[in-house]
Amino acid sequence: MADSTTDTTFDIVILGGGSGGYAAALRGAQLGLSVALVEKDKLGGTCLHRGCVPTKALLHVAEVADETRNAGTVGIKAQFDGVDVEKMNSFKSGIIGRLYKGLQGLVKSRKVTYVEGFGRLVGKDTIEVETAEGKKQLKGKHIVLASGSFSKTLPGLELGGRIIDSEAALSLDYVPRNPIILGGGVIGVEFASVWKSLGAESVTIVEGLPHLAPNEDEALSKALERAFKKRGIKFSLGTFFEKAEQSDSGVKVTLVDGTVFEGDVLLVAVGRGPNTQGLGYEEQGIAMDRGFVLANKETLETNVPGIYAVGDIVPGLQLAHRGFQQGIFVAERIAGLNPVMLEESNIPRVTYCEPELGSVGLTEKQAKERYGDDRVETYEYNLGGNGKSQILETTGFIKLVREKDGPVVGIHMVGKRMSEQIGEAQLIVSWEAYPEDVATLIHAHPTQNEAMGEAHLALAGKPLHAHA
Repeated sequence: MADSTTDTTFDIVILGGGSGGYAAALRGAQLGLSVALVEKDKLGGTCLHRGCVPTKALLHVAEVADETRNAGTVGIKAQFDGVDVEKMNSFKSGIIGRLYKGLQGLVKSRKVTYVEGFGRLVGKDTIEVETAEGKKQLKGKHIVLASGSFSKTLPGLELGGRIIDSEAALSLDYVPRNPIILGGGVIGVEFASVWKSLGAESVTIVEGLPHLAPNEDEALSKALERAFKKRGIKFSLGTFFEKAEQSDSGVKVTLVDGTVFEGDVLLVAVGRGPNTQGLGYEEQGIAMDRGFVLANKETLETNVPGIYAVGDIVPGLQLAHRGFQQGIFVAERIAGLNPVMLEESNIPRVTYCEPELGSVGLTEKQAKERYGDDRVETYEYNLGGNGKSQILETTGFIKLVREKDGPVVGIHMVGKRMSEQIGEAQLIVSWEAYPEDVATLIHAHPTQNEAMGEAHLALAGKPLHAHA
């Protein structure tokens, strides 16, 4: 741990070493600012250690399992004989360890003062840290709050035993036989996909809203539901949870309409809450709403001058790459630059289940609310017409949403490896490209990326591998 003293004043003191916090630290130091970074746990935060990275490692293992099962269809003699969970978890931990070591090296090389311990805002320019050596106070000309989020539960539903959150699910030393998943959002559908691929006999999702992945364009949600039915993943939609009871052998979940589901594990995946309680934010006069820090949308500065907030504690999409970009933005703003804040709807969103969902920009419903029903055009290009998708044996589509006679304002994709198309999708929407602009670009053959070009060709009025 780098040392600090009470009479040291830094240009920036950052509370939280997750995606938003460490990005602000690295960029600030790169711009010549003196930076102190406070983290009570491990550098990299939830995303690296208990969220994005380990989950995607398991999703890769799940993909290998599915490929093994299906190897015979392409002439490969192979069979799926089960999962070595200890080795799978070792694979996952190895990835985390290498990235963690690299991140530690980056922070050290940028000469960021890294302070390990529980930090709390005790003044408008002061973070107090409880370290192994005692309390330290770090003063900053600017303070950046990046304290992240935690797994939420529901009133009356206590975690423990067979009722677990996503962090506990990542540490299981077995594959659940018939898990029940409360919540059909990103976390819920990803774990459902993983466990089904790894050999769970029955997987059931309980979602109170009308669709799985309810924040996505409805066409994607319905496509995911069809795919999950085909895979044998069960789900209950439109009826809310009432209670859960557990015993030594299992869990019983009851919905408000009396429906009962029984399984061996209940994963509570109802979202994440802002980690702000007990950190001194309200005591220093920072405006809050249900635990979230209210920051100016244009500057990310709170109502207290000199104090900024980034990442999951700021209302909006709780995505690691959003927090990362916000951290860079704040550091550049403090350094006197004039960075541009990306519109929230233009942040790319990916759900890494099988099939994958990828989206950026407005859904069809949102576009019609903004422009009017008669001012919106849509087009769906079916992956059945794409050669590489045929090779990968995947189905799905790319859906474009366009302001009539105007730019593409939303792109929504479902299918295997659709996450790899999100980069171009973001460029198209963020740069307000017209279908005609994208139609002139060359998309390499044979790739799934061709589907992006074909969709825009069709919306530009010149469909080739698609019907008008």
